[in-house]
Amino acid sequence: MSILVSINCTTYNHEDYIADAIESFLMQKTNFKYEILIGEDCSTDNTRKIVDEYATQYPEIIRIITSSQNVGARQNSRRLVENSKGKYIAECEGDDFWTDPLKLQKQVDYMESHSECSLCFHSAEILQAPNKPTGRIIRPYLSDKISPIEDIIIGGGGFCPTPSLLYRKKFMENPPTYYLNAPIGDYPMQMYLASQGYVYYFDACMCAYRSGVEGSWTNRMSFGSNIKEKIIGINEGIIQLLEDFNESTNYIYQHEINKTKQPIEFELLILKKKTKEQKQFKFSHSNWLNKIKAKMKIIIRCNYPSLFLKISNLKTAKMNKNLNV
Repeated sequence: MSILVSINCTTYNHEDYIADAIESFLMQKTNFKYEILIGEDCSTDNTRKIVDEYATQYPEIIRIITSSQNVGARQNSRRLVENSKGKYIAECEGDDFWTDPLKLQKQVDYMESHSECSLCFHSAEILQAPNKPTGRIIRPYLSDKISPIEDIIIGGGGFCPTPSLLYRKKFMENPPTYYLNAPIGDYPMQMYLASQGYVYYFDACMCAYRSGVEGSWTNRMSFGSNIKEKIIGINEGIIQLLEDFNESTNYIYQHEINKTKQPIEFELLILKKKTKEQKQFKFSHSNWLNKIKAKMKIIIRCNYPSLFLKISNLKTAKMNKNLNV
């Protein structure tokens, strides 16, 4: 029996979490064969030791993809895709895990019977690291449904929880340049996959996403030195991503792209202290209110990063939980 699904797990310094992820992969009950690929990016803790122990115990299922030096999150993810044998790829980073033993079976059953579906995802509970329940959930809709690409563009990278993603490998074998150049990975991938078919959402909580993990991308971008410079770099990269995606889709989603770009562009004016341009900037609606919100967001994010993360998590979870489309 050939491998139908490759479970791709990127990990770096996840010694406290990686066992949870691997155990959640191994508990999957399927009528098809799957493999587990672990991209171990030269962790400086005991992650590699733990991964090696699992690989020794399950040599027919688990493969470790690594190198002699750290390659970074994007390249770590790319080499997993390149080494995957499955028709489908299921994503889960080493600090997250799955909670439903039928998760893969449910998603693959749908994909196998709907050839035009390029990506599917589901809701996720949010845990505060290490394992504190928050009562929050990432839930963009209140029922199973096709997720319009417009929602994914406006929703940003957090719209689809990473540990919930399952997609057709063929689309990511030769991804577009804008995906490779983007400062973030999930957002361009979700938009690109949505443009290649359609995206389907399961209104079922089948995974857990950990927030506040030390060393995570979110924490690295929000703490430490040069926070303002980091935000400027990310925002400029996202604007370029949106413009490149807009061009690649023949400007079909111009309205959604502009709506998504506006607050990011205004944030850049604040960060670069371009007072005159701030006054002249026009939002498509609620101009004065949007400007106040943008300024408060930047002040809190740059000066009180811990508070900013808490507010962002609460806002996203509340919006997703209550959204009824």
